[in-house]
Amino acid sequence: MLTAEQVLAANKANVETLFGLTGKAFEGVERLVELNLMTAKAMLAETASQAQAVMGAKDPQELLALQSTLLQPLGEKAAGYGREVYDITSAAGAEFGKAFEAQLAEAQKKFLDLVDSTAQNAPAGSETAVALMKSAVATANNVLETAQKSAKQAVTMAESNFKAATATALDAGKASTKKR
Repeated sequence: MLTAEQVLAANKANVETLFGLTGKAFEGVERLVELNLMTAKAMLAETASQAQAVMGAKDPQELLALQSTLLQPLGEKAAGYGREVYDITSAAGAEFGKAFEAQLAEAQKKFLDLVDSTAQNAPAGSETAVALMKSAVATANNVLETAQKSAKQAVTMAESNFKAATATALDAGKASTKKR
C-alpha cells in the first residue's frame, strides 16, 4: 500500500521530469531558431553579393561561368543546414530517450520492490505464484531491453544512411557543376 508521502514524492518527481523535458524541448527549439536566423542572414548577404556579381558581368560567357560558381555552394550549404537540423533534433531525441529510460528503470525497480514486499507478506504456499510473477517481470524486462537495443541500432543505421546519402548528393552536385 502506498503512503501519502510516497504518492507526493512520485508526483514531485514526475513534475520535475516534466519541467526538465520541457526545458530540453525549448533548448532544441531555441537552437533551431538560432540556426534559422543565422542561415537567413547568411543567405541574405550571399544573395546581395551574388546579385552584385551578376550585375557586374560584362558578357554572356562571364555570366555562364559565374552561374556555375554560384550554384555549387548551394548544395553544400543545404547539406550543412540539414546536418545541423539533424544534429539538433537527434540531440533532443537522445535527451528524451535518456529520460524515458531513467523513468522506466525507476518504475521497474519500484515494481520489483513491490513484488518483493508482497512476497515477504504472502501467506505460506504462495511461493510458486511469487516465482511466476518474478519470472514474468524478468521476461518483460528482457523484452524491453531488446526493444531498446533494436531501436538504438535502427537510429545508428539511419544516421549512417543519412550521412552516406548526404555525401553522395554532395558528390553528385560537385560532379554536375564540373561538367558545365
